[in-house]
Amino acid sequence: MTSVTLVGTRLAEVGEEFVYRGEADGCAGCPYRDQCLNLTPGRRYRITSVRESGQTLDCAIHDTGVRAVEVEPAPIPANVPDKGAYAGSKASLAGSCPHTECPSHQYCEPMGAEFDTEYRIEKIVGDPPHDYCMLDRDLTLVELEAPEDA
Repeated sequence: MTSVTLVGTRLAEVGEEFVYRGEADGCAGCPYRDQCLNLTPGRRYRITSVRESGQTLDCAIHDTGVRAVEVEPAPIPANVPDKGAYAGSKASLAGSCPHTECPSHQYCEPMGAEFDTEYRIEKIVGDPPHDYCMLDRDLTLVELEAPEDA
């Protein structure tokens, strides 16, 4: 489902993905609140279209202003345990990982997904980017479906 919202001009490019964090302190009193604060906090979104006819609006958070864009919920790239991981199955994240220097860390703790929550696997991507898991986990890189209430 596509929604129209406002994002910072630096982010306003087709294909760009972000996790909506909700209202910031500088949003109080903004005349564009209803157009900007209309997504589900914690969800990952992909920009599908930039409204070219729209103007750049002043914003207390984004120093170069905001633009109107169309967004849709985006799948979440994530590492999940190998066992039982196939397209259409459900999986949860393996758990937190303290190894932030690992090339897979962003997939083991992906933005837009929560631990102890089951997600449907949309697609198997393949092997994770790491050579070996420092926590000795057997993982597969997948795309998790965007939650339905997004």
